[in-house]
Amino acid sequence: MTRLVLEGLRKTYGPTVAVDRVDLEVAEGELVALLGPSGCGKTTTLRMVAGFIAPTAGRIFIGGTDVSRAPPYARDTGMVFQGYALFPHMTVAENVGFGLEMRRVAKAEREARIAEALRLVRLDGYAERRIAQMSGGQQQRVALARALVVNPGVFLLDEPLSNLDARLRAEVRVEIRALQQRLGLTTLFVTHDQEEALTMADRMVVMNHGRVCQIGPPEELYERPADLFVAGFLGRCNVFRGTVETPGTLRAGAIALPCDGGVPGQTAAMVVRPERVGIDPEAGLLPGRIGMTTYLGGLTDWHVETDAGTVLVTRPTPPPGDRLRRLAPGDIVHLDWAGTAGRLLSPEPNGELA
Repeated sequence: MTRLVLEGLRKTYGPTVAVDRVDLEVAEGELVALLGPSGCGKTTTLRMVAGFIAPTAGRIFIGGTDVSRAPPYARDTGMVFQGYALFPHMTVAENVGFGLEMRRVAKAEREARIAEALRLVRLDGYAERRIAQMSGGQQQRVALARALVVNPGVFLLDEPLSNLDARLRAEVRVEIRALQQRLGLTTLFVTHDQEEALTMADRMVVMNHGRVCQIGPPEELYERPADLFVAGFLGRCNVFRGTVETPGTLRAGAIALPCDGGVPGQTAAMVVRPERVGIDPEAGLLPGRIGMTTYLGGLTDWHVETDAGTVLVTRPTPPPGDRLRRLAPGDIVHLDWAGTAGRLLSPEPNGELA
C-alpha cells in the first residue's frame, strides 16, 4: 500500500487559477473523494496526480517519492477515465493487458495477471469479447481491470460512474468500494455526485473555485458543514438568516428558532436539514401551510410556507390512513426541530462562525 501527499498544489492557465494551493494526504488504503461542481478544479487535481497535467507550483509524493515532474508511466498509478478510453478494435483481454504490454511484461505473466484482474471484476470468460459486445456496466469493469492489472500504488478514478444509468451506478459503486477495501487500494476518486461521495468515501474533499472548502469524513461534512457552500452542495437544506438572540435561539424576523448555540447579537445563517424537521398537524414551534407534497416512495417531501420562509420537510412516508399521509396543499401544520439540528454558519457564502 502507498500513501499519496499533495503539498501546495497549484495550476494556473494564464490569469486563470484552476487549482489553488491544495494540501492533502491520502493514507494507505484510504478512499478520498474530491467533490465539487463543474469547473471547481477536482479533475485538474486528479490529472496532476496522474501526470497528465504539470503543476504550476507545489509537489506530489507517491510512496514518499516526489513525482511532481515524473511522466505518467513512472508514477505507480492506475487510472479509470470518465469515458473509459477503451480500444474498440481490441478484445477485453487486449484492453486489460495494454498497460502491461507497454511495460514489456513477459507474455506468460501478462496472461496470468489479466486473468486475475478479470476475475476480480467478475468478468471471467469475457477475455475474447470485443468491447462493442459489452454493456455499459461491463465496459466499466473492463476499465477497472485495466487500471488494477498494473498493481498500482495509487488508484485514480475520474467520475467513472457518470455514463451509467441510476440502477447500474448504485450497483457498481458498491462493487468498486468493496474491491477497494478488499485490495487495500489508496484511492483518489473524483465525482460531482454527492450521494456517490457520501456512500463510498472514507473522507471527502469539497472544492470550489479551485480551493478546498472542507476536508473530513462524510458524516462530519454533512452534519457540520464549514460554510453555506458546503452545506448546500452536500444535500438539501433549509437556510434561515437572522441574529442570535440568546445562546440557542436565532431571531429571524418575528420568529425565534432553535439553534446550536451562538453569541447574542451575532448575525448568522442557520442550516437545518429537511430530515431533521418534525411536522405535526396540531402542535409545534413554527406554524405553516402546506404548499406542495411530493411522494418519493419511502420518503415524502412537504414544502411548508411559514413566516420564516418556505421550509422543506423530508420524512419517511407515513402508512396509508395516517394523518400525515392525508395532508394536502393548504392544510395547517406545525414544524419543530432540536436545537442541535440548527447549524449556525456565517451569513457569507464561504465564511464560518468562530
